[in-house]
Amino acid sequence: MKILVAAFFILLLNTSVVLSNQAPSSPAPDVPEAFVIGLEDVLSVGVWKEPDLSVKEVVVRPDGKISLPLISDIQASGLTPKQLQDRIAEKLKEFVASPTVTVSVLKIASQSVSIVGQVARPGSYFLGSPMTVLELLARAGGFREEANAKKIAIVRKENGKTSYFSFNYKEVSKGRNLQQNIVLKNGDVVIVP
Repeated sequence: MKILVAAFFILLLNTSVVLSNQAPSSPAPDVPEAFVIGLEDVLSVGVWKEPDLSVKEVVVRPDGKISLPLISDIQASGLTPKQLQDRIAEKLKEFVASPTVTVSVLKIASQSVSIVGQVARPGSYFLGSPMTVLELLARAGGFREEANAKKIAIVRKENGKTSYFSFNYKEVSKGRNLQQNIVLKNGDVVIVP
């Protein structure tokens, strides 16, 4: 009986070591259909029934391109995943009959927002999914003691125009004027005086 119990504990110990050594897998971001691929985004390109032509992970380079087997470099930034998979399929037709291509976004690194001023951790934060002002404040570690939480400003530059939005944390935290808690867009800067 003692041998059986000892063997069980050894098996349990070995199993937990194996499980603890496995890297946690982070889920792919949920990207809208209109998402536009940008620099440094991480993509996966699958070609059905062609494992040698599939690429598990490829980063969009500073020139906006990715490299794939047989077709070499192809422009990725500025396209939606659907547009990119259509272009890849078109180029592969020269080598594969009726290629079925899937492009997945594994990590969004091209879109970010910044927060400056009186927060614990000012800096740039990736927009891997929709993020509100309140969520960014939480990611930045909250306010420093000298922060004016009533006069937070959001600066947005779009289509050559600059827009300003106000955010009063005191009101939002009490459930008032919740429309101030806007969803941030790529390039937004949140200023905490």
